[in-house]
Amino acid sequence: MHELSIAESILSAIQAELDQRPGTHALKVGVRIGSMAAVDAGSLQFCFDSIVRDSEWEPLQLEIILAPAERLCNRCNEKFVVLDFNPVCPACGHEVTMALGGDELDLEYLELDEPETVAVEAAYELETQRGTGGER
Repeated sequence: MHELSIAESILSAIQAELDQRPGTHALKVGVRIGSMAAVDAGSLQFCFDSIVRDSEWEPLQLEIILAPAERLCNRCNEKFVVLDFNPVCPACGHEVTMALGGDELDLEYLELDEPETVAVEAAYELETQRGTGGER
């Protein structure tokens, strides 16, 4: 089950991002998985949840975005979604098609919370700009 190592890699990538933003915490991460990527989404979710549960990562959530396999026909330029692993163009029947997507495994997004001190400073600056904050 390589989904466990994928879950660990996701957390490593998140940690690298957090290291650049001291005091920030990760809330949610989105991962795009292609239907041809040989990754079982259910197993990945289970492994991720198991690692996060009762750890310093909790309550980090994983959102899995499934991406279909897409191809482009070399003859008629029809872009189509692959069904039943059949790469033949449904428009013209040509067998030579080019893969456009479906094998990806990408971090799509990362939701972070701001450190409290940064949020307080930003609120103070906003009040000062509006003239309601007074002098400090």
